[in-house]
Amino acid sequence: MQRIWNIAQPNHKLQKALCQELGISPILANLLINRMIKNVEEAERFLNPTLASLFDPYQLPDMPKAVERLKRAIAKKEKILIFGDYDVDGLTAVALLESQFLKLGLKALHYIPHRVKEGYGLNKEAIDFASQHNVKLLLTVDCGISNTEEIEELCRRHIDVIVTDHHEARDERIPACTAVIDPKRYDSVYPYRDLAGVGVAYKLAQCITQETLEDELDLVLLGTVADMVPLTGENRILVKKGLECFYRTKKVGLQALIEESGLKSISTTSISYILAPRINASGRVDSAHYSLELLLTHSESRARDLAKLLSRHNQERQRLERKILEEAQDLIGREVNFKEHNVIVLAKEGWHQGVLGIVASKIMDRFYRPTIVISLSDGLCRGSCRSIKNFHIFDALWDARDLLENFGGHQHAAGLSIHRDKVPEFKHRINHLAKKRMRIEDLLPSLEIDMELSLADLNEKLIRDIKALEPFGYGNPAVIFYTPALRLKGSPKILSKDTLRFWCTDAEFTYPAVGFGMSSLYNSLTEAKAFDLIYTPTLDDWQPQTIQLEIKDIRFLKS
Repeated sequence: MQRIWNIAQPNHKLQKALCQELGISPILANLLINRMIKNVEEAERFLNPTLASLFDPYQLPDMPKAVERLKRAIAKKEKILIFGDYDVDGLTAVALLESQFLKLGLKALHYIPHRVKEGYGLNKEAIDFASQHNVKLLLTVDCGISNTEEIEELCRRHIDVIVTDHHEARDERIPACTAVIDPKRYDSVYPYRDLAGVGVAYKLAQCITQETLEDELDLVLLGTVADMVPLTGENRILVKKGLECFYRTKKVGLQALIEESGLKSISTTSISYILAPRINASGRVDSAHYSLELLLTHSESRARDLAKLLSRHNQERQRLERKILEEAQDLIGREVNFKEHNVIVLAKEGWHQGVLGIVASKIMDRFYRPTIVISLSDGLCRGSCRSIKNFHIFDALWDARDLLENFGGHQHAAGLSIHRDKVPEFKHRINHLAKKRMRIEDLLPSLEIDMELSLADLNEKLIRDIKALEPFGYGNPAVIFYTPALRLKGSPKILSKDTLRFWCTDAEFTYPAVGFGMSSLYNSLTEAKAFDLIYTPTLDDWQPQTIQLEIKDIRFLKS
């Protein structure tokens, strides 16, 4: 699919100021500006992140109330229940708080809902569980801001509630309870809005223990990266320091998972694609309690067993995902008219609810359309939504809420429940909304390019400058350059996994280039007179002193 290339416009005045004040290169200054750095102070904090730069956690709304109530519960040895989501963010938040309570002499209970049977957020089963176990205080993590009715019921049963969440409420209503800690509360004055659920839990734990808790940053790293929150501001600090902590982690569960995964190094990429899917897999195909136990266990043998179990669950998840993708592709061929349907809505019986989000994401990536995948049943049907850059899926669901039983999420991802007989009307409504809100160009994927670069500018110092911008991820994308009118030197090669490798030159400098999954471009490359290249410069894994160009896109020139 042809992609739009958006090359960032330089800000020469700010670039000059950054170069002069910080003694950095014009290229690095440009890269900082492209990452929304507005002045010298911000640039300095970005390049040298420290835990001392984190904001005072007591600035979070209701934090003093929450700390006071928790200290009272700890002093009286009251029964506390931690209710958390079944994904990596929720599980790491539960593990962090439960372990800190234990160090303070209080063994807290936990409740993780079953993804398929119970769904997201507080529910009747959890309320009944709290009552039956004589819980005096229930603490939510990574959820709760929208559970107004459930929290009212808990209060009626004389159970105090502290909400810690990072999602936006559907309106300005805040649950009436002991405390609601959420940087996205409409009345919040906290300077940074984008903490993950585990980030909010970490802030609460710091206040309770009055410690920095650097050894818990491995959990904060996992949850933050897995939840795809922006790696900016405080998240960037927590992830950068979390990576340092991960290398020396004392948690035997994480050590076992790393060993089982065969990882030689830890990065945001390996967490996103190797570790996080394994932790998520148990909740998708079985019970998330296995993953939580892995994060909490102190037994090396149990950790190894759990790590192997999570790998088997991940393999089962992949099998289910492949099966549903094949069936979804068949439905797309029969039911989707790309001239009429801006949103792909697919529904079929027998689709496992635990992998719908992954399937929706892969279909969206392939066709660059907002995608909603629904598992049909005789009762309530559940679905997952994933969306593209310029279509706010949560807002669209809000405007179709009369057709839905329940929904939640944010701009790019959401979940819903709907009765079977309303699915056809929902499909029509969501596409009608998309037609009104999207332009044709919104359906074309785009590449945000940092700047045009000459091959002469590629050197080891530039690679070091780029590494200073790590960790990369959502909100802090990897550096991408554009070099026009390059030519092929020698013959390209096709390596394993459809990898295309060749040498390119501007007649003065020559560098190797690699395109993962791009073997289909072999003939076009050999036939082209020249080509424009979009790439990220990296060090070759096999020859660490050699710079290679990791291709993001290529346009062939015929003359």
